[in-house]
Amino acid sequence: MSDSEEIAAAAARLIVDEGMDWGPAKQRAARDLGVPRAALPGNDEVEDAVREHIAIFHADTQPAELRALRELAALWMARLAEFRPHLTGAVWRGTATRLSNIHLQLYCDDSKATEIALIDRGIDFDVAETTAGRGRQVDMLILDTPCPALGERVTLCLTILDFDDLRGALKPDARGQTERGDLAALQTLLNESE
Repeated sequence: MSDSEEIAAAAARLIVDEGMDWGPAKQRAARDLGVPRAALPGNDEVEDAVREHIAIFHADTQPAELRALRELAALWMARLAEFRPHLTGAVWRGTATRLSNIHLQLYCDDSKATEIALIDRGIDFDVAETTAGRGRQVDMLILDTPCPALGERVTLCLTILDFDDLRGALKPDARGQTERGDLAALQTLLNESE
């Protein structure tokens, strides 16, 4: 097994079993294994390792957890429809477990409009920054929301992007998969998994 494959497998365990984000999981895996950072695997390799880890250790629980998170994402996407929400990350790609955050990208003309809408609805949130395309910093609103199907609370991350960023956002990657999908695309995934 190459250093890259070893890091990917270790990172997959951290992502699935501890709920770590991909970047920090790769860094920690490399550090724990004493492997140089130059050997860090790409996200496709980590995603393959995550799918393998789930198939081996979580095949009995992960499909129901993924469905619960996707249903909750659909509920929030309907609530935030005016902001053109798109689901991304592990919940979209099908690698989420109960420890995964739900990531929605909102495409707005006014970045503060989402904050105002949440405040008007009495919804508490924290504000953080994240890196978007071309390395620019954008706001991320972080909510703690109940997931009745899992019987626990989950983290919902709303990344606020410009409306213009939606152009080209649905292009498929090298594997023919998109990085995000709107509510109709998510509903198709939910229908297919019934």
